[in-house]
Amino acid sequence: MQKRRLGNSGLEVSALGLGCMGLNHGFGPATDTQEAIKLIRTAFERGVTFFDTAEVYGPFRNEEVVGEALAPIRDQVVIATKFGFAFDSKGAQSGLDSRPEHIKEVVEASLKRLKTDRIDLYYQHRVDPNVPIEDVAGAVKELIQQGKVKHFGLSEAGVKTLRRAHAVQPVAALQSEYSLWWREPEKEILPTLEELGIGFVPFSPLGKGFLTGAINENTTFDSKDFRNIVPRFSAEARKANQGLVDLLGEIAERKKTTRAQLALAWLLAQKPWIVPIPGTTKLHRLEENVGAAAVELTPAELRDIGAAFANVTVQGDRYPPHLQALVGR
Repeated sequence: MQKRRLGNSGLEVSALGLGCMGLNHGFGPATDTQEAIKLIRTAFERGVTFFDTAEVYGPFRNEEVVGEALAPIRDQVVIATKFGFAFDSKGAQSGLDSRPEHIKEVVEASLKRLKTDRIDLYYQHRVDPNVPIEDVAGAVKELIQQGKVKHFGLSEAGVKTLRRAHAVQPVAALQSEYSLWWREPEKEILPTLEELGIGFVPFSPLGKGFLTGAINENTTFDSKDFRNIVPRFSAEARKANQGLVDLLGEIAERKKTTRAQLALAWLLAQKPWIVPIPGTTKLHRLEENVGAAAVELTPAELRDIGAAFANVTVQGDRYPPHLQALVGR
């Protein structure tokens, strides 16, 4: 698989990464640990060198699984994890906490769980309105000087926050949602990242599974599945948005590829510093996703896709209100 650089940071990663969250968090029961390790190592064998986790996934368990899976090949991979949440005495998430003293405390726990002496890319998971971003960037800058962290990242941050953070400690990458059915970043985020030389790591590049065609209005999700509370995944919204999946299928058929591969290839074609991180729990889906890196879209095909999707209005909000309030600050 080809490599890409995340902006001007010099951080080189595989063109596609692996989002590991779903192995333990967000989409139903956790994957068996040995199966999860096998999937992560298979991804590496297929050329993936960029693995994404966070302390809140599990919580904590996902970092442990990723750490165990990558320990034998640690020096050949890039590990990204995230800080910024508080947890109660039972280990449940209980709000935001990006105070510098908290960051310096939790980085030690993440390093231990990941079985490593450094984190290659350390993201603030969500912007904390109670802590100036300059203080957050300063804390990570100290960790970089100490060798515990290599690069600083932000997740779901807005343009003003990006600029303020970047002035204190260069931001290597922004991680936010971006796909054919969530194109909001094209308005302000992408131009700002290009200007500042910051890489972009889109999560949910397959629309949390919807763009693959495997989900329709009759799909039922596990009781622990995050999509149960997402307005865009209500039965009505899924029915209304089916046309988008059908359209993607028609274009993919002409291209002799799959919907997932087309959606990922489209993202890769947008900018050379974009590195999507599709997640999966299934080996056959992993193989399919990795195959997207070899799909070349011509300028004419990109124009056709753009024109076709310009006429589609996606129904349903990306997040419920309490989670939407945490993004774009």
